[in-house]
Amino acid sequence: MTPHAQPAKAVVSAFESTADGLSTQEASRRLAVHGPNRLPRSVRRSALLGFLAQFHNVLIYALILSAIVTAALGHWVDTGVILAVVMINAVIGYVQEGRAQQAMEAIRDMLAPHAEVLRDGRRIRLAADGVVPGDIVLVTAGDRVPADLRLIQARALKADEAILTGESVPVDKRTTPVPLDAALGDQVSMLFSGTFVATGTGRGVVVATGPQTQIGAISGLLSRVETLTTPLVAQMDSFARWLTLFILIVGAALFAYGYFVSHLPFADVFMMVVVLAVAAIPEGLPALLTVTLAVSVQSMARRNAIIRQLPAVETLGAVSVICSDKTGTLTRNEMMVTSLAGADVLFGVSGTGYAPHGTLQDGTDVATAARHPVLTEFAQAALLCNDARLAPHGSHWQVEGDPMEGALLALAGKIIGTAPAALPDWSRLDVIPFDAAHRYMATLSHAPDGRVVIFVKGAPEAVLSLCDGERAPRGGKAPLRADHWHRMVDALAADGQRVIAVARRDMPQGHGDLSDADLQGKLTLIGLIGLIDPPRDEAIAAIAQCHSAGIRVKMITGDHAATARAIAQQIGLKNTHSVLTGSDLDRMDDAELAQAAVQTDIFARTSPAHKLRLVTALQSQGLTVAMTGDGVNDAPALKRADAGIAMGKKGSAAAREAASIVLADDNFASIAAAVREGRTVHDNITKVISWMLPTNGGEAMTIVLALALGMALPILPIQILWTNMITAITLGFALAFEPTEPGSMQRPPRNRQTPILTGPLLWHITLVMGLFLAGVYGIYAYALDRGHELDVARSMALNTLVVLKIFHLIFIRNLYGTSLNWSRLRGTRVLWLCIATALAAQFALTYFPPLQRIFSTAAIPLTDGLVILGVGIVFFALIETEKQMRRALGASGQGA
Repeated sequence: MTPHAQPAKAVVSAFESTADGLSTQEASRRLAVHGPNRLPRSVRRSALLGFLAQFHNVLIYALILSAIVTAALGHWVDTGVILAVVMINAVIGYVQEGRAQQAMEAIRDMLAPHAEVLRDGRRIRLAADGVVPGDIVLVTAGDRVPADLRLIQARALKADEAILTGESVPVDKRTTPVPLDAALGDQVSMLFSGTFVATGTGRGVVVATGPQTQIGAISGLLSRVETLTTPLVAQMDSFARWLTLFILIVGAALFAYGYFVSHLPFADVFMMVVVLAVAAIPEGLPALLTVTLAVSVQSMARRNAIIRQLPAVETLGAVSVICSDKTGTLTRNEMMVTSLAGADVLFGVSGTGYAPHGTLQDGTDVATAARHPVLTEFAQAALLCNDARLAPHGSHWQVEGDPMEGALLALAGKIIGTAPAALPDWSRLDVIPFDAAHRYMATLSHAPDGRVVIFVKGAPEAVLSLCDGERAPRGGKAPLRADHWHRMVDALAADGQRVIAVARRDMPQGHGDLSDADLQGKLTLIGLIGLIDPPRDEAIAAIAQCHSAGIRVKMITGDHAATARAIAQQIGLKNTHSVLTGSDLDRMDDAELAQAAVQTDIFARTSPAHKLRLVTALQSQGLTVAMTGDGVNDAPALKRADAGIAMGKKGSAAAREAASIVLADDNFASIAAAVREGRTVHDNITKVISWMLPTNGGEAMTIVLALALGMALPILPIQILWTNMITAITLGFALAFEPTEPGSMQRPPRNRQTPILTGPLLWHITLVMGLFLAGVYGIYAYALDRGHELDVARSMALNTLVVLKIFHLIFIRNLYGTSLNWSRLRGTRVLWLCIATALAAQFALTYFPPLQRIFSTAAIPLTDGLVILGVGIVFFALIETEKQMRRALGASGQGA
């Protein structure tokens, strides 16, 4: 059944109810059939299974295997470090587990705790979970609606449905049916569970409870939405599988060669292969990735972006499309008067929010009430035909009551030059409250000079029908130009403004009562007032920055198409000519929608399901999608998006729990800053990988080459374990703190399908591995040629390996530019602290007797130490020159 399209009496009959409600016995029966009016709790996995699931990863398996091997070798320190890495990753994953369940719980909390219903003809108050279909529910201003209701009575009833539809202002409600295909925001004959009654009173028959309500449908969408893995997680998982397989194949081949071809002892060959595997597996990589993400989380927190899921930081760097809700995200979620239309003039109004300060302009001139007396009448109507209040709250002004009426109070303050409530000598004698049936509000007020004046405000068509004249440009009354005013209404509406009309009538002194008869065909039109939910100034600049970074911004809103287009033009969206509505999307299949979603930037009158479809459609085109929003209606799309970004101040709990990122300041500009940080994170992760893989590969190749040539190892297995675990993690830690490289927001978004091991990176790994081998074996041969003992030669080779790692670290800090300038060579304090720490550890290993005995090292003469330093400088010069050669040829690449 579609209750919004059916007459109220028919709906009551269909639910076998009456105007006096259900009997207590019947309500109990229905409660047993339909269940409590609450959303079902999600089934949670046990804590133990949730924690164990975090170990289900190929790289984690490889790390655990490495820990077992190092334990078997007796290297307990290395075993502890590896296991610590595994546990850190498991704990982080476990903490993030259950984000969808938290979102479900947040929506559950939005349901009303109590409800007023009719039972046995009597009004009773009961817990909201006891409401059943067919109940007659009574609501009044300030109530949270307990279930989906078909209205059967409504008086001056308005509902705030922003959390469900994104509508900026409360929606007028009435009992008359609406078209069958009416969008959710246009179903004015319905009240929806979880929304608020802004003004008026009403009663309705319950047509849906619990999971069957509109908010329950959103909960169902959340439970079915698949959370996509981030590009980083997906790529690292794939990379880990292939790297593990590659190491196993190489290890097996070397074991077969050493044992069956070189006829080495089984134990020796087995130990060499084990050390090869430990050297080749980047044990420190998960820890360094976690540190890099954690550092960026702290940096983003300083920019008011709270990260709820670590990999989401890196995902921001790949975002190519941002789908943004309008209300409260791109706009201020505050109504403001932006234009006044008099008989012969159109005034522009400026200001901020509800502050009663600003200017009015007539073209390029400042307009004042002294020059334009009609402005005084606008101010009087705005103040006297009004039930709201404005109050300062810190540096801001807040409205108590209808936001539109608050905007009118702010307008009056701008006209008369003082704060609202500036007509203290006027007194209200009578009022006709706003009602959706007649769509206007009228007041009868007594002026200080004894005059009695009627002021009316309301829908333009309703107010115009009550007028027999209009205010003449120079005062007095002129014949009403109805066609002119209708054209003016259309023009203002086309600019996305919500239009109301104001009128007045002077009454005889002593007139104390107000009736409809006093209005019909007897009013004088003052003019039209255009209001808009203004865009955030910072959002305009942020969108321009996103465009310069190659990121497309799309608006998805529940508001009307004209309003959406007007805001889109003001904030600078690219394609403002085409607008698709929810009904347009319903007529498209998935293939058509995928094409339309890419080409269109404005989507209006959308439902939660539409937003979810749009995000999915964009993802089907290979785009990395960020979704911003603040309402319950945004939660499913936030969960599905690659990066869900919720507003922290005005956002609903459901939106915050479904999102991976929360903006503490509700500022769209923070998104651009977060994207910049996300790109920095990805660059730093790329630097970590580009630094670690060649160095680990260089270590592994020293073993491979020695085994293949049947010669003694230039570096012992225990020494490789030392440099692979201690030195590598210490030096790699510096890359987590690297600042943003110049021009990061001028590069286009990277393709989420781009693999970690790109062609340029593979070439760089090969080049560096070759240079590492040449340096290590060259120094080893040089030491033996100088007549040094084997321990000294191995110590020189080991220190050469560490020096090459340090110079490679300095080189890899600059992916997109040269390293040969002072600002880049200077680096960060963390960089030099890490280098100093690694050098101190290496000096201790080389010159401290207890460590010499453990690791079979020996002191190196000063002159030979300078030779090692020279090798590092030559290595740095070679790889930097090679990078500049490729840049000159126009090649691009990562890790170079």
